[in-house]
Amino acid sequence: MGEELELIFRTKNSIRPEMRWVFRYTRDSNSMTLGHDLQDPHPGICRCRLPPATACEPLMQTNEKQSQGNEPQGNEPWYKGMTSYHWFVFAMASMAWVFDCLDQQVFVLVRGDALKALLPEGTDSAIVNKYGGWATGVFMVGWATGGLFFGKIGAQIGRARMLAITVLMYSLCTGLSAFSTGWIDFFIYRFITGMGVGGVFGLAVALVADSLPERSRTPALGLLQALSALGNISAALMSILVGKLGASGVINPSNGWKIMFLFGALPAFLCVFIQLRLKEPEKWVKAREEGRESGVKFGAYSTLLGDPQWRKNAIGGLLLCVAGVIGVWGIGFFASELINGVTKLQMLAQDPNTSNDAILAQQATVRGQSSIIQNTGAFLGMLAFTYLCQVIGRKKAFAIGFVAAMFATIAFFRAFNGGSTIWLSGLMGFCQLALFAGFAVYLPELFPLRLRSTGTSFCYNVGRYVAATGPITLGELAKVLAPADAALDVKVQAFRDACTYMSLFFLVGLIALFFLPETKGKPLPE
Repeated sequence: MGEELELIFRTKNSIRPEMRWVFRYTRDSNSMTLGHDLQDPHPGICRCRLPPATACEPLMQTNEKQSQGNEPQGNEPWYKGMTSYHWFVFAMASMAWVFDCLDQQVFVLVRGDALKALLPEGTDSAIVNKYGGWATGVFMVGWATGGLFFGKIGAQIGRARMLAITVLMYSLCTGLSAFSTGWIDFFIYRFITGMGVGGVFGLAVALVADSLPERSRTPALGLLQALSALGNISAALMSILVGKLGASGVINPSNGWKIMFLFGALPAFLCVFIQLRLKEPEKWVKAREEGRESGVKFGAYSTLLGDPQWRKNAIGGLLLCVAGVIGVWGIGFFASELINGVTKLQMLAQDPNTSNDAILAQQATVRGQSSIIQNTGAFLGMLAFTYLCQVIGRKKAFAIGFVAAMFATIAFFRAFNGGSTIWLSGLMGFCQLALFAGFAVYLPELFPLRLRSTGTSFCYNVGRYVAATGPITLGELAKVLAPADAALDVKVQAFRDACTYMSLFFLVGLIALFFLPETKGKPLPE
């Protein structure tokens, strides 16, 4: 028998991705056999005469270029070829996530003031911080629950419809938090807000990944995550404004947290635009119809965890997200508590008779300034991480990112001491939040269309059940390191130490990378 060439192609069929078409070319007979290997007792279903083998070379070169998949080619900008509707999808998904992050940051900035007002008067600051850890833990459990529930439902009945519902949930319950009368109803509002917040990320990312052109996907997803910094910065500007209004006597500083939460209800208007114009991605609609005909389930966790390939990606992605989420929500977003302690120490050192209202107003201002710097760094870090993913690959970028995040977090909590060191907030934001751009880019690349929002939500949100213990652990660790009757400076130092020890958790992300594939230059699994 003469020399043979066998080429195997997997189909783009999202329902039966295991089907392979096999082309066999025999040089001596100059003929080709075409068939597929899925329950086919007759692999040869087509025979034809071919021109000399050299005539096939240009076609093979073209396919090789096309296989580069998810990276922009040449010098063309990534957005070339996007239609007005592509931009609309990107805008709606980005705005849903930007306002989502605004509401998250409002909670981070006023959590302490809210609980100080809702707990019995005179409650020790260490107890307030402890309740702050529990409130954050409740919020993250709600986040995880909402992410799992809405990720599954979104894969089954549509991402656009569920995106509108989740935006409505997080915006309204953020506003209702202003009317809390005690810590119990405050925790309830935080849980429901968390459910809405958790649903948005997986739905928004899946919508963009499945709606935009393949070549635009990676930069668009990185930019979507980077734009979240705008929501965080908006919350910080609100904090500065509320602080100045309180200092000038226009508002009561003790009620500043209520104003912040009320402002967080504004994103509800987005639901109108999402419901009126946003459509489901064409390939999702087509794949769902094929699934109904073939009986393949969409969004089933049994499918996600039952298939060895997707199970491995799901568990690896879960560990990756746990490391990043604990680093940010269990440590980094508690920068406000350190700022409160340092600011109070400095003001009392200058004037022991400084009023509590003056301290509250100054704390709100410094928290806002630090948050702006932190999130400006986060915006730049997420853009840089997206670029790094495209240049050196996802896994190498994550490896660098986790190590950098650990050292930057330790540096902030050891060295921050007010105005001259506030730049450390930007460094920490750059390194910590950069990882989240990687989640937006990488997680959708790990799962096929029928499991994309489910898999992304599983990784990003199940990790929060584990990560919810981070804030609680931090609060308990700080209490262990400093007795309840310790002086304020001792408690501040204990808090620094607790955050430093917790920063080592970033290294868990390095372990997760060993179990995950590199996806740079590859098309989405269908």
